[in-house]
Amino acid sequence: MTTPPPLASVLFVCVHNAGRSQMAAGFLSHLAGDRVEVRSAGSAPGRQVNPAAVAAMAEVGIDISDQRPKILTPEAVRSSDYVITMGCGDACPYFPGRTYLDWPLDDPAGQGVAAVRPIRDAIRVRIERLIAEIDDASATADS
Repeated sequence: MTTPPPLASVLFVCVHNAGRSQMAAGFLSHLAGDRVEVRSAGSAPGRQVNPAAVAAMAEVGIDISDQRPKILTPEAVRSSDYVITMGCGDACPYFPGRTYLDWPLDDPAGQGVAAVRPIRDAIRVRIERLIAEIDDASATADS
């Protein structure tokens, strides 16, 4: 039995690709599984994923410790159905036909786990809404 293609491809973008976008990608991969293709990138990637973000995600059973910040490329944007920015301003290239969303979230850079938890929780709520939107769009397209 072959695996069906993903319902959508989602790219999360923040400046350093070290905190918010990594947590969002971790949640989407965990909650949607293979139903959604997940990418993340940064306009000026950091050297490593924020240790407080890794710890905060581990508290909810999601391991992002093996992730590495990646540079944002036009190809990554072009091959995504949804492009979700988190404080990267105008650094993200625009391609028609993509759904662009901006999620204003505090930057966890330089903060401890206690300060990152509410950011993590806000991201989870947005991810759950995004999955519902993708599922609804897929159901509408199938009918």
